[in-house]
Amino acid sequence: MELWLQDDGKAHPDSHEGVDRFWRNNAQQECEIYVKDGKLYDANGLIGAHINIRDGESQHEGVQYIGTADWLLIECETWSMIPLENLIAAREGSHTKIAAVITSPIQAQGAGFALQQGVDALVVTNQKQLIEAALSVKSQRLETSPALPRTEVHATDESLSHLEVARVEDAGLGDRYCLDFLSLLNQHEGVLVGSSSEILVLVHSETVPSTFVPTRPFRVNAGSPHAYILMADKSTKYLSELMAGDLVQAVNVDGSTREIVLGRIKIEQRPMLKISLNSVNIESRKDKEVHVFLQQAETVRLIDSDGAVKSVTELSAGDLVMGWHGTEARHLGLAISSAVEER
Repeated sequence: MELWLQDDGKAHPDSHEGVDRFWRNNAQQECEIYVKDGKLYDANGLIGAHINIRDGESQHEGVQYIGTADWLLIECETWSMIPLENLIAAREGSHTKIAAVITSPIQAQGAGFALQQGVDALVVTNQKQLIEAALSVKSQRLETSPALPRTEVHATDESLSHLEVARVEDAGLGDRYCLDFLSLLNQHEGVLVGSSSEILVLVHSETVPSTFVPTRPFRVNAGSPHAYILMADKSTKYLSELMAGDLVQAVNVDGSTREIVLGRIKIEQRPMLKISLNSVNIESRKDKEVHVFLQQAETVRLIDSDGAVKSVTELSAGDLVMGWHGTEARHLGLAISSAVEER
């Protein structure tokens, strides 16, 4: 992490050990780094943008530069951690770096460790307490372990894995979300949902004929409002956040995927089951138990290890079903390199 100090005529490298760069904000006289007309420059030319965060729209403006700009210099009209966290999450996997202007010592800690990653530079004026706080955070960052490796997700297919059913329990009444799409789904096709973003379960579409109810080949009975669902862009949303028009990722048992458009959400209170599942993380070889809440109904189905469709009302301990290993940590649905525990 870098420390940028505003050049007020009194800031000199010899008297400010630990300062990486000097900058001017909208000054006529150029400095090592300077801002002009909303752009960020160094001695070699344009390196990024200066974003003044006022609201959601200006935050979105900053997001638009991610992946194209080398640096984003972020300044909040009213200090807030949330925009910094959102931008840090959005830049995951990108070369774009974030510099944050701080105006009080307590902000140094927040910006320096936001989402357990922190910004790439703290930007301060020439005030002793600010400089000391920023240098302290910089020193702590140097002592911490490197960030967790970034999670790369392939865009063309998904590698499905087996999950072992540990328990099937009555979970009482809950809100059940049926997702109705603009496309008909196929046999052995569904969506990935679950209570942990690290491991999602493949829930089958209502394409299986029954003597009691007609098929609904456009529908997946996806479970409870708090559950994650994998979207077409590899982000996740809570089922409660979904809106008509959203692009969801449909997944076939063979791992092939396609985008499908959500046309409607049908929410009703129904008896629910808590299905607990065991998975083995290949890298650490540590067992991990996750769960998913699904409606207690014969028409809600998972896919077993042989590729056969099996109703949740027929599941028992020891059964193997298909699922997906993603990433442990997400912020606003985006995969991030951070430690998160979900139970």
